[in-house]
Amino acid sequence: MTPSTPSVDRSLPAQADGARRTTGRLFIISAPSGAGKSTLCRAVRQRLPDLRYSISHTTRSPRGEEKNGIDYHFITQAAFRKGIRAERWAEWAEVHGNYYGTSAEFIDRALGEGCDVLLDIDVQGMEQILKRYPDSVTIFIMPPSLAVLRQRLQDRGTDSAASISERLDNAAEEIKRRKRYRHIVVNDRLEEAVEKLTAIVAAGRTGRFNTAGANLDRNK
Repeated sequence: MTPSTPSVDRSLPAQADGARRTTGRLFIISAPSGAGKSTLCRAVRQRLPDLRYSISHTTRSPRGEEKNGIDYHFITQAAFRKGIRAERWAEWAEVHGNYYGTSAEFIDRALGEGCDVLLDIDVQGMEQILKRYPDSVTIFIMPPSLAVLRQRLQDRGTDSAASISERLDNAAEEIKRRKRYRHIVVNDRLEEAVEKLTAIVAAGRTGRFNTAGANLDRNK
């Protein structure tokens, strides 16, 4: 399946020196499962509607009201493995027993057309993407604590106790790697986190990171 491409304003934001970019910029958002990454990405896309969003492909089943082609492209394991062999994915990983991947064709086309792209992927994916797109802006979403993260996963009601335990173990390892990201946003109060994340993306589009209002705190 090929991700849909929304109509956008193709005029790029001016950079700090007043010049206009001829290629788009890639923004990578990562977070432990349950940290609120999907919610934050939706909010940023509402505030910056010309930002393109890369819809990941996955072999897991839809959760709740998730829709194919909107939240994810849901495909079979056979189709995903075929994509691996065909080098279709800009990045891919197996997470909690399911495959997740990002269409290289979509990203290359969007960036080549001068569009900025928001990418929602895990830490493994971020490291792969940086090898291919080294100028990407990286942002890590932190939960306030692992105790809060546990409660959020339990409240979600979609995971068994064993699955939650596994996700928390993975979260602890992912949090250790947060210093590889340029920016960190702690998702404690949702509206504040949305404001900070939107500011980082907006500033990154013009090269004005110092005015983003949400700098990287590597001690968190």
